[in-house]
Amino acid sequence: MEPNVADVLIEALPYMRRFYKNTVVIKYGGHAMKDEQLKDAFAQDISLLQVVGVNPVVVHGGGPQINQVLEQMGIVSRFVRGMRVTDAPTMDVVEMVLGGKVNKSIVSLISRAGGRAVGLSGKDGGLLTARKMTLSVQEDALAPPEIIDPGQVGTVTKVDPAIIHTLGSQGFVPVIAPVGVGEDGQTFNINADLVAGKVASSLKAARLILITDVDGVLDNDSKLISSLNAASARRMIKSGIIAGGMIPKVECALDALSHGVEKVHIINGKKRHAILLELFTDKGIGTEVTLN
Repeated sequence: MEPNVADVLIEALPYMRRFYKNTVVIKYGGHAMKDEQLKDAFAQDISLLQVVGVNPVVVHGGGPQINQVLEQMGIVSRFVRGMRVTDAPTMDVVEMVLGGKVNKSIVSLISRAGGRAVGLSGKDGGLLTARKMTLSVQEDALAPPEIIDPGQVGTVTKVDPAIIHTLGSQGFVPVIAPVGVGEDGQTFNINADLVAGKVASSLKAARLILITDVDGVLDNDSKLISSLNAASARRMIKSGIIAGGMIPKVECALDALSHGVEKVHIINGKKRHAILLELFTDKGIGTEVTLN
C-alpha cells in the first residue's frame, strides 16, 4: 500500500530536526542542470531546505554550457584525465559562463521557487585561493610519466568561508561558481566536485551531496551500494569495482570525511527531488559514504 502524505511527512520529521540549523553543501551538475523539470525540482528542494531551517550551500558545474559557447567561438577543447586544458581564451569563456550565465540562472531558479540566493565566484571575498594543478599521464609502465600543462586549471589551497557565513546568517543561499584565484592574481578553473568538498570541509558541514547522472556507487553486479565506509571504498577503488568518473567523486568524499564532514551522499540528479529523498527518508536513494 502506498504511504499517504501524512506518513511521508512523519518519516521526514526526525531528519528535519536532525539537520535544523546545520549546513548541507550540494554539488549541482550533470543532467539535473539541463532538464527543465529537474531544474525546477532542484530549486524547490533548496527552497524547502531553507524553510525547514537547513543552511544549504550550492556549488555548481557547467561543462556542457561552456562547451556550447566555446564551439560557437570556434575554440576546440582538449581534456586530460577529465580536466579541461584551459588556456587564457578558454579561461575567459569559463569565467564568463560559470560566473555569469550559469550562476545567475541558478540564483533565479531558486528565487522563483521561493528561496533567497546570492551568486558568488570563488574570487569573491577571497573565498577560494588556488594554485596551478599539475597533471601526469603514464601510458607505458616502462616509460617515465608525461607531465601535461593543463593551463589555468587549479586546485584549492585555501577556503575562507567568511562570506558564506555572512550570507547564511542573513538567510541567503550562497551559489558558488568554481573559479578561484592564485596568490599572483591569476584566475583558475577548478573542478566543481573538488570545490564542493573543500567548501564542505571548511564549513564542517553535516552533509556533502554530490549530484551525478548515476544512482551512486555500484557493486560488481551493477547494484546500488546504499552505504559505504572509507576502508571499503578504498578497497573497491584498488580492485577496480569503483572506476572511471566515480573515482574522483569517491576520493572527494573521502577527503571531505577526513576533514570534518559527517557524511557524503552520491545521488542521481535525474530523479526528481533527489535531495529531499536522500536527506529526509529512511532508505534514501543513493550511496551514503561514511568514515567508519
